[in-house]
Amino acid sequence: MGKFIRIKKGFNINLAGKAAPKVTQIEHSDTYAVKPTDFPGMYLPKVLVKEGDTVKAGTPIFHDKRHPNVVHVAPVSGEIAEIKRGEKRKLLEIRILADKQVDHKTFKKYSTSELPKLAAEEAKSLMLEAGVWPNIVQRPYGSIADPESKPKAIHISAFDTHPLAPDYSVLFKGEDQYFQVGLDILKKFTSGLVHLNVHTTSEISSVFSQTSGVELNKFSGPHPAGCVGVQIHHIDPINKGDVVWTVNPFGVIQIGKLFLNGIHDASRTIALVGSEVKEPQYYKTYTGTSIKNLVANRLTNDHVRTISGNVLTGTRVTSDGYVGFFDNYVTVIPEGDYYEFMGWIAPSMNKISFHRAFGLFSFLAKGKEFKVDSNTHGEPRAFVQTGVFERVTPMDILPTYLIKSILAQDIDEMEELGIYEVIEEDLALCEFVDVSKHNVQQILREGIELLQNS
Repeated sequence: MGKFIRIKKGFNINLAGKAAPKVTQIEHSDTYAVKPTDFPGMYLPKVLVKEGDTVKAGTPIFHDKRHPNVVHVAPVSGEIAEIKRGEKRKLLEIRILADKQVDHKTFKKYSTSELPKLAAEEAKSLMLEAGVWPNIVQRPYGSIADPESKPKAIHISAFDTHPLAPDYSVLFKGEDQYFQVGLDILKKFTSGLVHLNVHTTSEISSVFSQTSGVELNKFSGPHPAGCVGVQIHHIDPINKGDVVWTVNPFGVIQIGKLFLNGIHDASRTIALVGSEVKEPQYYKTYTGTSIKNLVANRLTNDHVRTISGNVLTGTRVTSDGYVGFFDNYVTVIPEGDYYEFMGWIAPSMNKISFHRAFGLFSFLAKGKEFKVDSNTHGEPRAFVQTGVFERVTPMDILPTYLIKSILAQDIDEMEELGIYEVIEEDLALCEFVDVSKHNVQQILREGIELLQNS
């Protein structure tokens, strides 16, 4: 019997531009990309291909030198068009000029009757070879799971509470069998439980409600209730020395497709959302699709901020960029490159704010969808301790003091204050409500990297 947990702290950011439950097959993108920058903690990616090489979907194209058996593969077939590097030759992305029809590299496949007898080591070997292992994220640190680690539990969040998050019943419709097979494979890697966490205030998709062999936990409450780190904290907190794996539903399904179909299937549904999208809805495409192909003729204007992911934790991408590996939606909002004299302090019905002093009237407009832009309405200033971080963090940690300990590079203090339990998305609301305009998520990642390298 799973747990029922009510989250009280947090804040829902209700934005205009939610996706309608309509799914369209988008035109095949000319190019796709795999980006090492999508994977926090990647030490030094080693490229396994060169420009001009022909690849199939599932062909290895790079790996981390620290874990050479964890390969990253091409999501589609085609020709390696560009290996893009930045400063100090940092690998930024590998672009693939895609074939019109995807040609897959084939791997061993299994029938449903063979899977219960499959050994964990054999399953792991296939997942590493076929490039689906990067779907597994390890806590602490939020990096790709070490294949040699033994997790005490595996957690899957079956809902998303970020602003404009897509409906999982639309994203994963019809994937019931693959999801169950993926769960059955993941159970082989832990002696503990596989936790499937759902939200009580929305209709639970049959993909999740009909599963077996998992601990089904129910959550209610505002964002960040959908963040798996918050869920882990309330179910079975992470202590020093613990290892926990997390996988998103797409990753579970991709694992299931590998074992049943014998291919690396990167096909997925992505939502295009935001106030600057003419008709927000869902599109069928592949991992790493180009932004240009996704937004073409679908925006109200060109002066926009395009974000792979959500407005809190997503990554800004240019028109010639690509959707991130873990992102299942793209958000488009107005660009905020303007100066607003004293505008940040003036109460308004059109501004959403956690602080009643600034967004007083937004609290009176219950259910209103707000149109926001990328303007921060202020500049970084001295760290003001207001206690507001603790009001939006539904965890038994002290985020204000944790951030200060990171700034002071005090590792002992960081450990005592709960850094093992959090990654960027868990404290993203702190950045949103921070009157001092600090990059809380960036500071947290710097602290995690300091801990990893110490």
